[in-house]
Amino acid sequence: MNRITPLIFCLALSITTGAFQARAADGFVSGFEDLPLMDGLTQVAQESVLFDTPQGRIVQASAVGTATQASVVSFYDSTLPQLGWTWSAAATYQREGETLRLEFSMTDQQLLVKFLSEPSSGRSQ
Repeated sequence: MNRITPLIFCLALSITTGAFQARAADGFVSGFEDLPLMDGLTQVAQESVLFDTPQGRIVQASAVGTATQASVVSFYDSTLPQLGWTWSAAATYQREGETLRLEFSMTDQQLLVKFLSEPSSGRSQ
């Protein structure tokens, strides 16, 4: 019986580890249906917020990494148009009544990227 316990533990650990890797490997920012997470950024799970309002969804998520602000903006400027987003201002994009903004700050020598999506109706563009 003592030999089986470590075997079961190892099996459970490998299944759990595989599930975490698969989830991280999907490459999208959680809370967003099709917003890719740039390589080199890691999502900060405890900072994700999702609200449904009569006007639309409000989504906030954060990621950190060693990337530069310029490389993040360049990545999203080239990637988001392929997903139906149009550039409207610096690090701000529009799609089907929705506004996506990227905000940047530094934390512990890493770049913190905040992804903020909200309904754009009623807001000046």
